[in-house]
Amino acid sequence: MSQYVSRPGSPRPAARIRFPGGFPGASRRPRRVAMLSVHTSPLHQPGTGDAGGMNVYIVELAKRLAAINIEVEIFTRATTGSLPAAVELAPGVLVRHVDAGPYEGLAKEDLPAQLCAFTHGVMQAWAGQRAGYYDLVHSHYWLSGQVGWLAAQRWGVPLVHAMHTMAKVKNAALAVGDTLEPAARVIGETQIVNASDRLIANTAEEADELVRFYDADPAAVAVVHPGVNLDRFRPADGRAAARARLGLPQHALIPLFAGRIQPLKAPDVLLRAVGALLDRDPSLRSRIVVPVVGGPSGSGLAKPEGLQKLAARLGIADVVRFHPPVGQDRLADWFRAASVLVMPSYSESFGLVAIEAQAAGTPVVAAAVGGLPVAVRDGVSGFLIPGHDPQAYAGALERFADAPELVERMGAAAAAHAQSFGWDTAASATADVYTAALSDHRRRARDHRG
Repeated sequence: MSQYVSRPGSPRPAARIRFPGGFPGASRRPRRVAMLSVHTSPLHQPGTGDAGGMNVYIVELAKRLAAINIEVEIFTRATTGSLPAAVELAPGVLVRHVDAGPYEGLAKEDLPAQLCAFTHGVMQAWAGQRAGYYDLVHSHYWLSGQVGWLAAQRWGVPLVHAMHTMAKVKNAALAVGDTLEPAARVIGETQIVNASDRLIANTAEEADELVRFYDADPAAVAVVHPGVNLDRFRPADGRAAARARLGLPQHALIPLFAGRIQPLKAPDVLLRAVGALLDRDPSLRSRIVVPVVGGPSGSGLAKPEGLQKLAARLGIADVVRFHPPVGQDRLADWFRAASVLVMPSYSESFGLVAIEAQAAGTPVVAAAVGGLPVAVRDGVSGFLIPGHDPQAYAGALERFADAPELVERMGAAAAAHAQSFGWDTAASATADVYTAALSDHRRRARDHRG
């Protein structure tokens, strides 16, 4: 079964969405996949450096693929000399560390110069295996796609690629103070789109963007929603217990920001909204706490204390609490404790954090960009805000302040909404994409020989 999704102004039909079991003529699933994540390791703590939702995505997807008998070997750049060559992340999931450039102090923007070295390391690992060891390459982000393109050609296997973010999309919705993505990335992404057997998009909108911005073949684009670990992110013992564990006041309004601190994620919009809210109702100051959980990343590294200085200028430093990134179990507690998660991002391919918070029973106030309109049911599990006007976000927060019961009502709806985003579903759909890519690849090989 398949379905076309079109949008006004699209030059041709948008991407075909493929559903599990919907690939006529598909034969077998791959036995072993080489997964590439050049710039960020699945072993890194999300919220630090360049580690974020993509790390969670790769880890959870790989585990669920292994659970359905698809082994996964993840190649990533070694960032310290003490790392072993290979680490078992889970049964059936191996992380291979590749030496490429200096271990520390290398920014993501410097990594294109290390792609030859990284590719060499991948080829060395492959050379030690029997012929046909990897059935398919799945690359994540454009840097990995450049390596995956060559590896797939060399091994004679299909390439499946997930962009996660796209330069042209980011440049079209640039945050204040952020920098344009370079032309080299745009060129690299265009090459990968042309080289890939299948492209995985998180949402129909992202699929459409691949077609509109990069002229992707609609038939080669599959939509697979990311999942959420529903065992970890759940309401558990409730908001009161989570607040007690974190030392937060029981009856406060707690709007939470969780993620990498950089202009793209727009944590400044939350702080400005809180400032506007307190201007409207100064009495709220005694019963509001604003946690910011995460570390500087990307262009945010240029001004690592910029958010603290903004809080001071706005006169809200007394209600804002900055916390370093935390592990996934602790993050789940932060979600449970919050009244609402605030995501004012300028661009989100999906917004995995929004689903995690909702699964924990917390509503979301988010920008109506990228995949967030899929992740959040507007007016049911949270509120979607067009644009980035702090006054609009202040208005949404005011609704929760004026009607505390809204937190519980929307929180229950949020938890129910998140149930449809389990990783098992995402892994099954991804496996179907793999199967289709293998089938097409074999057919083309037969036609070429014939």
